[in-house]
Amino acid sequence: MGRLDKVSPFIVMDIVKEASKIPDVIHFEIGEPDLQPPSSVWAETERAVKNRLNHYTESLGLPELREKISQYYYEKYRVDVSPSRIALTVGTSGAFLVAYTITLNSGERLAFSDPSYPCYKNFSYILDIEPVLIPVDKSTNYQLTVEHLKQYENIKALQISSPNNPTGNIYQKTVLKELAEYCEENGIYFISDEIYHGLVYDQNEHTVLEFSDRAIVINGFSKYFCMPGFRLGWIILPEDLVRKAEIVMQNVFISPPTISQYGALGAFDWNHLSLITETYRERRDFLYKELSTLFDIDAKPEGAFYLWANIERYSDNSYEFAKELLDKIHVAVTPGIDFGNNNTEKYIRFAYTKNIEHLEEGVKRLKEYLLG
Repeated sequence: MGRLDKVSPFIVMDIVKEASKIPDVIHFEIGEPDLQPPSSVWAETERAVKNRLNHYTESLGLPELREKISQYYYEKYRVDVSPSRIALTVGTSGAFLVAYTITLNSGERLAFSDPSYPCYKNFSYILDIEPVLIPVDKSTNYQLTVEHLKQYENIKALQISSPNNPTGNIYQKTVLKELAEYCEENGIYFISDEIYHGLVYDQNEHTVLEFSDRAIVINGFSKYFCMPGFRLGWIILPEDLVRKAEIVMQNVFISPPTISQYGALGAFDWNHLSLITETYRERRDFLYKELSTLFDIDAKPEGAFYLWANIERYSDNSYEFAKELLDKIHVAVTPGIDFGNNNTEKYIRFAYTKNIEHLEEGVKRLKEYLLG
């Protein structure tokens, strides 16, 4: 039986709701892309609507889209992934629920870093899995390492995120390889959340599939492909777990959203995607430079579209500080406590998912309020 009493609110969504009531609010709170996907996404979507393609697909998803994702992995990472190992899901949230269901039984232990995306913990509670929050900090650039894992017993699965939400750090190739090898040697399922791949600014990111065919990779169309409302993700599984995942998806989801899948056939436009990356790089550079004069920032964000800022100059309560900024100067940020327990009351998260002019106005208000 799940432990719903332990499931905490997704605070950022509450802040989004409150911020929507303020006409001149500055949005630093939500990790939702403001850019458009490739025009071919809309063309494919319109074609599907025009042709009334309103049927269920097979539970694993459209074969032609799974083929495209397979091709994407070869072109981007030079990794061969059979389409038979790829399943489309209802967002990446659906993928996490599937991955946890097929790898962990009630009471077994799932490890992930603290801070990290809050839904990992909450999904664990829903499925009656024991979440193990492992503190990480700037000493390892917020990477969870093999040395961290060795300090904990009876870990059945490990979940990482690279680039990470909320810190924007990227797992280095050597760390990924060591984690993959350790998990294989110790019978630990390795689940890698790679939803922010493509939004990487100073280096090339690596998929864990470069190092292990036993790893489970979760990705989707919401972030890099700028398709959040399509609610479409994917999961790459070892061959022996595909049928188990299919059975879960047959019963829980029937199939991924059909129109969204047809639309996603147009998502893999490299020229357009490179412009998306460059736009977010420019925003990252601007916001990091400006906020560094107001906050201590442990690490320059290397990917995703977040910045993790220490607020100890002004407050030791991230929730109250976020409320204060929203109430006093109409600037919406996400309090660190949304992301775990490891000193998170000392941090807030900024998202750079609006244009530079919007970010400039937010910085102006913060400087006037915090510096006087």
